[in-house]
Amino acid sequence: MSSPLAASDVAIAFDIQGLTKVYETEAGAVHALRGVDFQIREGETLVLIGPSGSGKSTLLNILGGLDRATAGSAKFRTFELTGASDAALTRYRRASVGFIFQFFNLVPSLTARENVALITEIAIDPMSPEEALERVGLADRMDHFPAQLSGGQQQRVAVARAIAKRPQLLFCDEPTGSLDSESGIQVLEAIAEVTAAVGATTLIVSHNAAIADMADRVVKFRDGQIAETIRNSRKIAPREMRW
Repeated sequence: MSSPLAASDVAIAFDIQGLTKVYETEAGAVHALRGVDFQIREGETLVLIGPSGSGKSTLLNILGGLDRATAGSAKFRTFELTGASDAALTRYRRASVGFIFQFFNLVPSLTARENVALITEIAIDPMSPEEALERVGLADRMDHFPAQLSGGQQQRVAVARAIAKRPQLLFCDEPTGSLDSESGIQVLEAIAEVTAAVGATTLIVSHNAAIADMADRVVKFRDGQIAETIRNSRKIAPREMRW
């Protein structure tokens, strides 16, 4: 099996073929993904939108190595995620992927600097916690605890934590879902700025259709399938969006 750490000059970051995910429940089988075929280019920013249960977060979790497909294949560069061992997926997540979730998942007893250091201490070639926090506009909040920060500031700490490893991939699942509009815009600005800075391929899952305007491509999900893909002729900065 190829290493997920190997450099690649190919233009395609992900090649996804027939990707299927079925969850078995007491009520019967739930088809979260139904044979998705898709390619994602290196350095793209994609926004995945659709109703709850449409498959967008399931796809994100499989591509992030957090979940496994039932059938089909998903390849990141030369690394085949489907069929990879748990150890290989752990190395892939640690080396290549930064995650941002709706809930900040900060350690309350650690400062912003210390929360980011949790990642930089295990990353291969990280930026310093100080640099990561400066990139998201929190240079003056490094030694504050989560309880001393607003919701938007806490999410920006989570962004700093995600990008401190200089990830090749940045996966954001409802990153503004628990924030007011101004805090959400600030978080999206931080994501856009750091994505450009580290050159990451970025996927953002959101229920907020306005966020689609910041994407290179918008992917609409329905019933476990991709219903439509739209390429934006012009990306709009978060501050210009109609929230």
